[in-house]
Amino acid sequence: LSLLDSGWLLRHSVVMCLLLHSLVLMTFCIHHAATSCSQGCYCSESDGRGKTVRCSNLRLTEIPQDLPNDTQRIYLDFNLLTVVPSNAFWDLPMLSELDLSNNELAQLEPGAFRGLGPSLTFLDLSSNKLVKFNPEAFEGLRARTNLTNNPWHCDCNLQLAMPLIDLEPQSLTGIVCETSEPPDVGAEGVPFLLAQDLDLCVVMKKTTDVAMLVTMFGWFTMVISYLVYYVRNNTEDARRHLEYLKSLPTKQEQSEASSTISTVV
Repeated sequence: LSLLDSGWLLRHSVVMCLLLHSLVLMTFCIHHAATSCSQGCYCSESDGRGKTVRCSNLRLTEIPQDLPNDTQRIYLDFNLLTVVPSNAFWDLPMLSELDLSNNELAQLEPGAFRGLGPSLTFLDLSSNKLVKFNPEAFEGLRARTNLTNNPWHCDCNLQLAMPLIDLEPQSLTGIVCETSEPPDVGAEGVPFLLAQDLDLCVVMKKTTDVAMLVTMFGWFTMVISYLVYYVRNNTEDARRHLEYLKSLPTKQEQSEASSTISTVV
């Protein structure tokens, strides 16, 4: 009985040890997954607000590729980022706030924020070097967006792009024209969305009108040339036909000729 008790106790101890070991390992894995963070960045997590990743002021030149996919807020401000590539945040389905302010951003590639449409509520692109507005970078995005303090260039392309943007309407007031094309329409220093009487496509329209006039003049010249050619050719044909008709004997001449033949007979 003593030996049986000892064996049972040994087996029970081994099982308990394995269970305890598994529990410790699982706790470690869960803790590691919850606290894992992009290299060099600082991560924090709070109840009800989810995970926040702070990569501010790290002199980053590229967007980190190892951001936790359960991140809800990312701060990438005060870095040296120059471009947001396509699908840069594709694997962050829970992201609600994204701060890219105070960088060197000059280009947003098509699909730069693809996949964030359902979740993102705030996007900060202020204080960068964005000049041209690319609507393809914001496809499907409806977030409130800070676009202020960028050297925006306002032209006909921007005017045509405005109806294609789904961003929160107030966001577009942040596009203040630093330069414009044409340059003499009074767009500089004006929030583009608020300048309702501003027409930056007027030059393109004039160019289009001139092109249409030139095209119409060319067609008109071709038609006139064809008509002149047609009239000349038909005049020559008509003259030849008239000469042919004149060369034919008249009815009177034919009657006289018939009478002469009858008399001779």
